[in-house]
Amino acid sequence: MTTMRRFVLLLVGALLAILLLTTTRPGAQAPAARPSLAERLGFSASDIVLIVNADDVGMSHGTNMAVKDGMERGLITSGTIMVPTPWFEEIAVYATANPTRDFGLHLTHTSEWKVYKWGPVANRADVPGLVTPQGYLWPDIGPIYKNATPEQAAVEARAQVRKALERGIDVTHLDSHMGALQYDMRFHAVYRALAKEFDLPIRMGNQDLLAKMGGGHLRAELDADGTVYPDYLIHQQRKPGEAVDVYWKRMIAELKPGVTELYIHPAVAGEEMQHITNSWQERDTEYHLFTDDASVKALIAQRNIKLIGWRALRDLQRKR
Repeated sequence: MTTMRRFVLLLVGALLAILLLTTTRPGAQAPAARPSLAERLGFSASDIVLIVNADDVGMSHGTNMAVKDGMERGLITSGTIMVPTPWFEEIAVYATANPTRDFGLHLTHTSEWKVYKWGPVANRADVPGLVTPQGYLWPDIGPIYKNATPEQAAVEARAQVRKALERGIDVTHLDSHMGALQYDMRFHAVYRALAKEFDLPIRMGNQDLLAKMGGGHLRAELDADGTVYPDYLIHQQRKPGEAVDVYWKRMIAELKPGVTELYIHPAVAGEEMQHITNSWQERDTEYHLFTDDASVKALIAQRNIKLIGWRALRDLQRKR
């Protein structure tokens, strides 16, 4: 046996002995577990922490009115703005005049309504696969995956973020309208890269749902990047025939300890919304439910739910 080989064997034996002693001696402590997101935000591990996010902000005047009222009088703690939409400027004026309000971006790659349409923020020549022959964004995500490249989706998303920042909006987070950047792993890579580029937290599906879709690894990738996301997302769990108010009260009653995001689509009922979407009544119900419904506020108080916005997650992420 050579001197070098003998040395290596002795070294390995010594390391194994140290490992055995540190793991078996009486009173030895296991490595401390990583604090939960709630704890990192200053809450206890047993606290129920909730983000009430309004999607589709800027989509219409009725949406903007509902979101502003819900933030000022109700339970809405944040909203995500659709930059390409016709009423973006109205909400940009409000957001810049009220910098403590929490607004992220609902990255928009689709224009789903039949007669109420919008096109991209980026030059159409730079994102040809994202637009219809009429120059609008596609009405659903399928044609995006078929006709556009992830690079084109990144160009459009980046143009939306930069427009919002240049307009003076203090962007707190990102999510994806209709999940366009979330349901295809090629496009999810764009979503992940944007979060890292702009140092912003993002919406993520629950781990069990991601695993079923083949994305069980995605949260670990975000952890490696240092990107923050809530523990849970309430996503389309409404039972057939279940009324909107019953559904949301059930979801709030079932909240678990940790940080949860729920998202709603509030809008003030009126002729405008009736001409845009058949879901106008549900949107008006969600507006009132999370703005002036005493029973929902009482349920939040009864369960001692802590309401926060996305800014808390962004500030935590940027402290690293």
